[in-house]
Amino acid sequence: MKRRELGSQGLEVSALGLGCMGMSEFYGRADEGEAVATIHRALDLGVTFLDTADMYGPFTNEELVGRAIAGRRDEVVLATKFGNVRGKDGAFLGIEGSPDYVRRACDASLARLGVDVIDLYYQHRVDTGVPIEETVGAMAELVAAGKVRFLGLSEAAPGTIRRAHATHPISALQTEYSLWSREPEAAVLPTVRELGIGFVAYSPLGRGFLTGRFRRPEDLPEGDWRRRMPRFQEGNLARNLELVERVEGIARDKGVTPAQIALAWVLHQGTTPIPGTARAAHLEANVAALEVSLSPDDLARLDDAAPVGAAAGDRYPDMSTVDR
Repeated sequence: MKRRELGSQGLEVSALGLGCMGMSEFYGRADEGEAVATIHRALDLGVTFLDTADMYGPFTNEELVGRAIAGRRDEVVLATKFGNVRGKDGAFLGIEGSPDYVRRACDASLARLGVDVIDLYYQHRVDTGVPIEETVGAMAELVAAGKVRFLGLSEAAPGTIRRAHATHPISALQTEYSLWSREPEAAVLPTVRELGIGFVAYSPLGRGFLTGRFRRPEDLPEGDWRRRMPRFQEGNLARNLELVERVEGIARDKGVTPAQIALAWVLHQGTTPIPGTARAAHLEANVAALEVSLSPDDLARLDDAAPVGAAAGDRYPDMSTVDR
């Protein structure tokens, strides 16, 4: 497995990670046994960068990941997040970044994961009511206490990233990035590259849309969160399918799947993608993307097929990257 360094503080991860969110929630019913088997297969293949968060489940995804890595902790670079507050009933209760909450959230995550230290601890979303210096200052205390090794931010804008990094070195910035979500190229990617911060790309397959598996809203499972997302709505879906079909044509010419060429493109940008799956077969297909090389002609064709802003609809119905 190829390796990549995130930031300049010494954090090294597998070039491809595994997003674990869908193993517990959001994308229809999941099979826990299959999910654990997928994590074990990932470790066997060298995909050792695992991504979870306290809100997934809620709370149960960290427990699942903890059970899956028991006995194999030394093989894993474990990332989790705090800041999206949820009740035990699943209700979304807002965003929290106060120092006291940071400390309590970390202790709770450590207990659920069954580990002594979190390798990469992200603020999941920016709390506009708390100065970023206070939040990151509390996160830095966790590093000093030996509970966390490296710090990260998720969905933060350039000004916030700079202020956070000035408070304590930030090793990774995680944001959605794919052939149909190229917004970070305008300002976020240049900022993290300037500061020497690693970029972790979540949803590098466009929440599965770039695989070509979803042609109609009905193709998504009942209860699937994507049914409420603007890009999967009837009005936008047809336009977005045109983008997918263009990518599919390029993939056919290369003799690979649309998912593999989409992942290869994200890898080529120097970022670390963390495609999510709960199935070992999909994981293995994703790993094969590491062997897909893209020529200048391939890259030009992909850029023409999926230029910045090509996707129809917003990423989320109610979220934007926050600067403060």
